Amino acid sequence: MAAEKFTKADLVDAVHGRTKMDIQEIRLVLDIFVGEIKAALMQRRVIELRGFGTFEVRTRKARRGARNPKTGEVVSVNPRGSVVFRPGRDLKLTFRDIDAWAADAEGETPEAPNSQ
Repeated sequence: MAAEKFTKADLVDAVHGRTKMDIQEIRLVLDIFVGEIKAALMQRRVIELRGFGTFEVRTRKARRGARNPKTGEVVSVNPRGSVVFRPGRDLKLTFRDIDAWAADAEGETPEAPNSQ
C-alpha cells in the first residue's frame, strides 16, 4: 500500500493552523527555504539540519550496461550528480520501533522520543 502524500500545500496549511501566520507569508518563506537548499546543493555544499538530517550531492560514476528498453542495446550512462538524504539521530529514533507505528495506524501517531 502506497503511503499518503504530504504536499507543500499540506505543509503550508499545517503551519498556518499552528501559527495563524498569513498563508502567503508561509508560502514565501517555504519557497525561499527550498530555494536556499537548492542553491547550496548546486554549490556542492552539505545541508545539515540538526535533529532532522543531512542533504548532500554525490557524484554517480559513469557506467556501461544500461539497456535501451526499445532496442535492448547496451548504452553508457554519463556521470551525474545525485542528491542524497541521511536521516539524523533524532529522526532515526522516531522511527526505530516500527511495530508501534503499525499498531497505531488508526489513531494518532506516536510522539517522538525525547532526545538525550
